[in-house]
Amino acid sequence: MPQFWWVNHKQTARQEIENQYLWSPKSQSNGTRSVFYDNMREASPGDLVLSYADQQIKYVGRVAEFAFTAPKPSEFGTTGAYWNDEGWLLPVFWTELSPSVRPKSLLSTLSPLLPSKYSPIRAGTGDGNQGAYLANISEAVFDAIVGASAFDAVLLARGGANSLTFQVVKEQLEDRAEGGILSDSSLDLTTKATLIQARRGQGTFRANVQAIERSCRLTGITNPTLLIASHIRPWRSCRTAEERLDGMNGLLLTPDADLLFDRGFITFENDGDVRVSPRFDQEDLRRLGLGELAWKQLGFSDSAAHWHTAAFAEHQKAYLAYHRSEVYIA
Repeated sequence: MPQFWWVNHKQTARQEIENQYLWSPKSQSNGTRSVFYDNMREASPGDLVLSYADQQIKYVGRVAEFAFTAPKPSEFGTTGAYWNDEGWLLPVFWTELSPSVRPKSLLSTLSPLLPSKYSPIRAGTGDGNQGAYLANISEAVFDAIVGASAFDAVLLARGGANSLTFQVVKEQLEDRAEGGILSDSSLDLTTKATLIQARRGQGTFRANVQAIERSCRLTGITNPTLLIASHIRPWRSCRTAEERLDGMNGLLLTPDADLLFDRGFITFENDGDVRVSPRFDQEDLRRLGLGELAWKQLGFSDSAAHWHTAAFAEHQKAYLAYHRSEVYIA
């Protein structure tokens, strides 16, 4: 069953609607956590979102993909200058609600249905709550809003092809990082070429990983032609040239395992336990050949909760901590 959300985004509604996403910082400007920002990671594909701006709900959205790390969109300009540059991007396919709905006009109906904590609007006045961004609401609130209007449910159900996707944004971020490397006058041409090769898991980075890792951590495959040198802290998120080339920041993974790891559907504990996202379809895992039978054949436990590989080296653990907190979909 889908979850239902309400986003207050007066400052960025135009950009987010036009470009098919939501974006928030990961924390408040003082560094404290916000449940409204944490909710970006709680939203799942198929969830429905109400867009609230200028005291009106004008759009209904369907979440197209799980949120992932991305810098503040350039189209925001000077809006939110105090926000951290790194945040969560949630792809959303938007469709118009016609006519738009003013929640204040439905307040007698909405008030008893609004969440008692972390409500997007005040039950007494209908004004937006200060600091609220993405708020979890009940299906009853959603129905009360859309019941006073209409939207193209068929389009919403099949839409999303034009939404930003993880793969598209990943390429954009990596292209941006590569451009920064090429324009960095402190780096010589050889270093630049080496760092760009590392983006694709090649060259010095691959050699450094192969000096530490011997097989795919997920499948046990050892054939080097079937293995990708994958960054633990993604290449696009590395802070220095050293991190991009550090063999301790890498794993050898088969293409399917690399995709699962890069997208955050799997991660690893320091002791080698494999953690599979509870939000990843277990049937799809089996279809990929990584289900119960595959693990039995490899000599692992038949329980996904106890899949295990060798423990990691001390210097790999800091990179894994980043992956678990910033990439893995919990």
